[in-house]
Amino acid sequence: MRTRLLALAAVAVLPAWAHHAFGGEFDPNRPVLLKGKVTKVEWVNPHAWIHVEVTKPDGSKEEWMVEGGSPNSLLRRGLTRDSLPVGTEVVVDGYQARDHNLLRANGRNVTLTDGRKLFLGSSGPGEPPKDAVPTEQAKPPESK
Repeated sequence: MRTRLLALAAVAVLPAWAHHAFGGEFDPNRPVLLKGKVTKVEWVNPHAWIHVEVTKPDGSKEEWMVEGGSPNSLLRRGLTRDSLPVGTEVVVDGYQARDHNLLRANGRNVTLTDGRKLFLGSSGPGEPPKDAVPTEQAKPPESK
């Protein structure tokens, strides 16, 4: 009986361990401003992901993964899986992953070419202040 209770408790806690806080994965001191085209949208739990192809100053391209809130929270803000079709030009402001070798960011906002701004950010302990504004073009990951 005791073994079953421990197994049941472990299964109940696993989803909480799998979910991360902003400060655990993203760097509030490393803002990014990504400009490019949407290549893919993943509408999955616990976070939706937007893939954006960014053209670097030298003309080469890199694909960034941008984490948004949960699909449920995005739906409550008026976003759907069809809000950002592949090929849509966007500007994403957010914060780079703590592992600066990854092309991954936590997105706060997505701005469309018509000026509409969509809030993507998920909240949590360790996130940057609400008035923080990324002002730099994305910095390339550091070489290994």
